[in-house]
Amino acid sequence: MATEQAHTEIFDSLPYYDDDLQKFPLLKQKVEQELAREGKPPSTLHPRVPPPVELFANNPLLKQELDRVETGQSFPTLDTIRYQLPAPTSTPGTDKEWQDAINNARAQLEHQRIRQTNLTLLQNYGPNAWRIHNYLLEETAKQAEKALEQLQELTVEVNRDRKNTQDRVGKQLTSLETRWTELISSVLQIEMANVALDAEVERLNKKEAELAEL
Repeated sequence: MATEQAHTEIFDSLPYYDDDLQKFPLLKQKVEQELAREGKPPSTLHPRVPPPVELFANNPLLKQELDRVETGQSFPTLDTIRYQLPAPTSTPGTDKEWQDAINNARAQLEHQRIRQTNLTLLQNYGPNAWRIHNYLLEETAKQAEKALEQLQELTVEVNRDRKNTQDRVGKQLTSLETRWTELISSVLQIEMANVALDAEVERLNKKEAELAEL
């Protein structure tokens, strides 16, 4: 329970009202000296800070690619052997070597056929698909800009409310502090008057005693 209370504590000040550091340069110098003597800030994050997000935790291939980009490693070279049609190395080639060459040629032919089909599909439907994609990106960007604008307006409004509140509270604090100073001054004046009256009473008592003796 105590830990929860410690986490929910909020330490705030009145930066729009407190200007003691500007009024008293010596005080500002002392504050800077105290800050310089303090140790380094803790390396651990605040308990309310969410943990870091682990990207592609369920996709090892994408995670490996992300790690490669973060470490600055170059992209691995493409395997061009698959695009070649090597003939049998021996002369004359064995039946297995010729069969492997034929299978490779068929695979290359199928690959080229699929590429041609994909290019035809891209030529027919690619422009519209990209237009739709760009439209969605533009809408997403507009929504993000609108959200940013609303957040900035909210931030300005919060700061404005904080400033107005602190100005109002600051005036009350100034009035109360002035009143407190006046009351303290009145109390001191009364105490000084009491001391003077005590001295006067003591003097009169002495005078009365002297007259009684006479």
